[in-house]
Amino acid sequence: MKLSILLIFSLLVLSLQKTHQPCRLSSGIKHSVLKTAPPRVSADELPAQWLWSDVNNTNFLTVARNQHIPTYCGSCWAFSSTSALSDRIKIQRNAQWPDINISPQVLVSCEGPDLGCDGGEALNAYQYIHNYNITDETCSVYRARGHTNGVNCSDEVKCLNCDPNTGCYVPESYYVYGVDEYGPVSGEESMLSEIFHRGPIVCGIAVTEALENYTGGIFNDTTGALDLEHDISVVGYGVENGVKYWMVRNSWGTYWGESGFFRIVRGTNNLGIESDCAWAVPRDTWTKGDKNVTSTKKSPVFLPTKRNSACKIVKANISEKVATPRPHEILKTTDVPTSWDWRNVNGTNYVSWTKNQHIPIYCGSCWAQGTTSSLADRWNIIRRNVFPQVALSPQVIINCDAGGSCEGGDPMGVFEFAYDTGIPDETCQNYMAKDPDSFDCSPIQQCRTCVPPAPRDGETGEDKCSAVTNFTRYFVNEYGSVSGADNMKAEIYLRGPIACGVDATDNFEKYNGGIYSEYLFWPMINHEISVVGWGVENNVEYWIGRNSWGTYWGEQGFFRIQMHSDNLGIENDCSWGVPTTTKP
Repeated sequence: MKLSILLIFSLLVLSLQKTHQPCRLSSGIKHSVLKTAPPRVSADELPAQWLWSDVNNTNFLTVARNQHIPTYCGSCWAFSSTSALSDRIKIQRNAQWPDINISPQVLVSCEGPDLGCDGGEALNAYQYIHNYNITDETCSVYRARGHTNGVNCSDEVKCLNCDPNTGCYVPESYYVYGVDEYGPVSGEESMLSEIFHRGPIVCGIAVTEALENYTGGIFNDTTGALDLEHDISVVGYGVENGVKYWMVRNSWGTYWGESGFFRIVRGTNNLGIESDCAWAVPRDTWTKGDKNVTSTKKSPVFLPTKRNSACKIVKANISEKVATPRPHEILKTTDVPTSWDWRNVNGTNYVSWTKNQHIPIYCGSCWAQGTTSSLADRWNIIRRNVFPQVALSPQVIINCDAGGSCEGGDPMGVFEFAYDTGIPDETCQNYMAKDPDSFDCSPIQQCRTCVPPAPRDGETGEDKCSAVTNFTRYFVNEYGSVSGADNMKAEIYLRGPIACGVDATDNFEKYNGGIYSEYLFWPMINHEISVVGWGVENNVEYWIGRNSWGTYWGEQGFFRIQMHSDNLGIENDCSWGVPTTTKP
């Protein structure tokens, strides 16, 4: 205990002297679990370039992250280890739907002997996952707080769901993921072999002012800095103009570096990157769908301090912006296939990461979730799913009152905002499930970063945060509405997923798989989802819907529902937007 307090105090003192606080704490103990011999071949036997962002035109890397929001947290060790593990799971699953994004928050709150937001190391993270398993981001959203500053380990930190009426509780069952074996690796040749054969690894690096200000190109430190104080993941290697480099994933947001990544000189131990790395092999829990089963039966573990009303759809009579013929005007019904699923088009998944609007407290933001998910999917489609993957921020939509709040809203307002202003990605403003103090859409409400020290329990940390102005906005150049099965099919097939309203009944909330149907004389739209495709099973046509209630709900967060009738009004009120790279 005294040692932990001394370490925290030392880090706080050091943080006052520089903008980067060391978030990597090495114990010097290189523990491991080895079941097979690590792959080791000479560099001459490997290809000159291997980038997991593009292997035969497939991106095997999961979504970019930002450890520095909503407040500063020295959790690089948790982000690098979970991102590398998520990437390796994606590699083992051949990039098939769904992407699995392991939760760094579980490590920040539950893993010891590391110090949460005050630092840690990857080998300890992998030891924890090996021993106890871990959940995904839709079970435990990132809060930038850990067991040393206010968010201690508990069952609800590992997986949570919240309801507007009954409060928050641990789900009765949820998916878990594990590590089969793990260990250290160092040196250029061993790192090359490990990355090529099994996937990204985690490495410690020194941090200089030049690296903090990096904007692109192959970085080459000339100061000789070798003190390892930050963890990143190395996701590939290559050669450019005769210069060998590592391709590296950071956790400082996409507005930093090359979309959140950077390249650094390889073979010279630049910034110490080749001196202390770690790897982990995922345990296959996804084939059978391994779950943790609890006995909570929705017993509330706590009530939100502010209990929001359910997610209601409120129409604001926003006009369409239609500039080109709608798909159903140029396609015949015979042009549209019998089945279509953007999760698997000729073996490629175009669907962006899965969300949960209900955590860390309940927020009725379905209208912002279904729309931003459908737009992110469409961006992946028009970009042909090349790296990097797009994930748009529903929290910015809420902050800017772009259609509504945590008490509900108008989905068309999201597309209007995308047309007028453009939507930042998730690393600009992560989801906090709450309304801002003021809906003024200020610069810091759209994109932010925060600097150390990590706030103590009871401190907001807001005084260490500032607006980021140089970031990517994602626009649409037209948007509108669509209804009716044939028109919806044409729109989805030609341009991508759409957002649709449904009447989310009590029975629908209990859905756990299969083709859903429920007769309602007059569906009352009270929830927004997105539709990513359709199919036929036993002569029953159905829609494939994406919800925003976490992967523990339905079919890993998705659902199928009968087409044409008894379908909660899903064909009555849908909307869409067409992505564009520049402001209209």
